[in-house]
Amino acid sequence: MNLRTTITANVFASFLLLSLSGHSQDNGRKITMEEAIDLSIKNSKSLGADQARIEQATANTTISKQNQLPDLKISGSYLRVTQPDITQAKPPSTPGQPITVNQAAYGIANLSLPVYSGMKIQYGIKSSEFLEKAAMLDADQDKDAVILNTIDAFSNLYKAKANLRVIQENLAQSRSRDADFANLEKNGLLARNDKLKALLQTANIELTLADVENNLKVTMVNMNIMLGLPEETVLLPDSSSLVEPGAVKSVQDYEQLALQNRKDMQAIGYRKQASQVGIKSAKADYYPSLALTGGYIALDVPNFITVTNAFTFGVGLSYNVSSLWKTNAHVSQARAKLAEVQANEEEMNENIRRQVNQAYESLLTAQKKVEVSKIAIEQGVENYKIVKNKYDNSLLTVTDLLDANALMLQSEISLELAKADAILAYNTLLEKAGILASTRNIK
Repeated sequence: MNLRTTITANVFASFLLLSLSGHSQDNGRKITMEEAIDLSIKNSKSLGADQARIEQATANTTISKQNQLPDLKISGSYLRVTQPDITQAKPPSTPGQPITVNQAAYGIANLSLPVYSGMKIQYGIKSSEFLEKAAMLDADQDKDAVILNTIDAFSNLYKAKANLRVIQENLAQSRSRDADFANLEKNGLLARNDKLKALLQTANIELTLADVENNLKVTMVNMNIMLGLPEETVLLPDSSSLVEPGAVKSVQDYEQLALQNRKDMQAIGYRKQASQVGIKSAKADYYPSLALTGGYIALDVPNFITVTNAFTFGVGLSYNVSSLWKTNAHVSQARAKLAEVQANEEEMNENIRRQVNQAYESLLTAQKKVEVSKIAIEQGVENYKIVKNKYDNSLLTVTDLLDANALMLQSEISLELAKADAILAYNTLLEKAGILASTRNIK
């Protein structure tokens, strides 16, 4: 067997060993993007906090509605009394012993049903309902962010493993070349300086491999934490779940979709309505309050008086005169809050347009990279064929062959990375347009 045949055999043997080694290292949990999204939503701490805020807003609405219900207050006391001087307005017809009082007890039950308070109760209910809806929409918006973060993490994990694969293959090629160069030097066919250059290149690749392996471990740990899995779980991202982007609409279409479907935009709309109701609620202090009242009184003063079955009912009217000069400040405060919400709404409108345009341009750039990578693969394959033909005819060295193969491999990996980036860019555009969850049928 001649030296050239030996070198070629060593090259492809190293590829075979690397393939078997990679297969043995891939024992882990295979996971699709859909599984990752489901787990991240289930284990998201931010969504758990959102649920708590929704429950709080719901409780505030319930409290506001309960203000319509009657208030029932019951009180009673038992008192020890010193020796009081008691004089009756009209002396009894049969005078007897002096009245001695040393204790007293009474009980009061009072029922009050609000009838009118300047519509303050009704305004409070409406405001609470608007804020409750806003809290729900905030949670939906955060869910979209969780989904996008998961897609980003899944894509990064996939790219990290692809990067590791290409570095490992380059290292296998470099080590095979080092062995061949050692044989060539031994037979006096290669200068020692050329062999040392090859060894230095291998060392640099090993350093790069260490960085890539560290990056993969960190990426995997971060994703395991996100998904609520044990940190040591080895995740194998299913590349088939990286679905390429569908038909892309115009940027104006995505802007309109965003203004119609963005949950944060809808939420601020409800907060604006709540602020408008807040102005009316503040103005309600200008008006008096009217309530229906009823009660029961029982009194027992031994040796003096006993009162039972004393029922009361009537109408209560109250008005805080100081509201004439205090309410203006409350109204101004409510109007300022509305102005703040309106300014935030206008700012959000502008930010949404910017975000959509940025995401749209990023998608176009990512798609362009995919097209260029496909052309690079064709060129890499053609270049390898040419180099292989020249190598077979002893016109090029094994170094040229290995370099050509590495370029072809790198172009294939670059295409995979570009596709992953394009998928992330497309989903980012959907998230900025407010339709990410709906396109994935996630409620």
